[in-house]
Amino acid sequence: MEVQFGNIRLTDKGHVAADLTISEAGIAVKYNVYLSDKIEPYFGSKDRSRAELAARLLRLAGVGAEVKRKVDEEIWRVRAATDMLAAGRVELRNAIAEIVRKAVENGWVDEKKAEGWLEKLEKGRVLKERWPKYNVRLNHHGALEVRFGSPNPDSIERERQRLREMGLVEGRHFTVKMPKEGRGGYVLILKEGLKRAAWLSVHGEGERQRLAAEFVEYILQRAWEAGREVYEKAREIIEGGKARGSLTLKGFENKVEVNGRERVVKVIGGGAEHEERQGGRKLLKIWIIAEVDGVRSEYTITYGRYSRNKAVGYAYAKADAPEGREADAERFAAVIKALTGREPGVYLRSDGRIMMECYEGHLEGFTRYAELADDIEKWLEETRGR
Repeated sequence: MEVQFGNIRLTDKGHVAADLTISEAGIAVKYNVYLSDKIEPYFGSKDRSRAELAARLLRLAGVGAEVKRKVDEEIWRVRAATDMLAAGRVELRNAIAEIVRKAVENGWVDEKKAEGWLEKLEKGRVLKERWPKYNVRLNHHGALEVRFGSPNPDSIERERQRLREMGLVEGRHFTVKMPKEGRGGYVLILKEGLKRAAWLSVHGEGERQRLAAEFVEYILQRAWEAGREVYEKAREIIEGGKARGSLTLKGFENKVEVNGRERVVKVIGGGAEHEERQGGRKLLKIWIIAEVDGVRSEYTITYGRYSRNKAVGYAYAKADAPEGREADAERFAAVIKALTGREPGVYLRSDGRIMMECYEGHLEGFTRYAELADDIEKWLEETRGR
């Protein structure tokens, strides 16, 4: 791959622009690079196939990029931002860095802003050199997969030790398969492992915190390279991990809209407990004491593992609640939405009861609360293989 730049200039709006050409195997595309409050390579064309080629070359350069078009325009556009560029190949990062330096020399860019950009570009290089190449992608189920593969036993063992030093537990946060009989081995980071690393990157101490912060940033870089869908999935998991146990139920207040009506939810307390039924079936009970529009009640959701081992929680509205079942169901839905950001499914059963249904997305929302996080994580771990 070759990356060349030239024609650095000021635009009519006072921003710095330059030409950037990326070529691979005899195919070349020229982009505009703009320096304003960010660094933004840009390509536009009425020919969608040409725009797809421009996006593909950026991806080959290690930068996540997609083709988009506004509804009222004919131009297909390709853009990539500074954070994506930091994960790019050395040829691209060096060219972008030279454009920034030339702009500083000409007095067109503030030195402090330029230092920040150059630091990000350099940080991307350092991270890539410090960590082995993890493959970050979505599997055929749409779940995030973070895997390092190698035929070298020493490489696999070195990565296993590094993850342990970070504070991750083998079998719970990651799995390892050692190479043998000519077949490569791998280290696979489980979803709970990525969430744990994200939590340690904020709440850990010393070397653990440093390693976890580096690892999380590196995985986000690799996700950028794999495309926007992969990045958004990785970012969702990482943000959930960082938020784990960061809030408390007691004293929590929020306003939410349910069925077109705003509800005021005030949480008084709550907790979780495990229950084992006959046959060894393990359940998780989450209970919340809350006032909704001044009406106080206790709400209980019971989670179990069902079809394809999916975690699903069920709850029922109370017939003897103030204003009856329907009003209780609306208040229950308001509590769940206020705490997790998601409304539950609400269904009227043939026996007249009203049932609420919650999913893993709701459960992840509940892990943000200190009173629930440990019990939820323990239950998920104990029932994962059941």
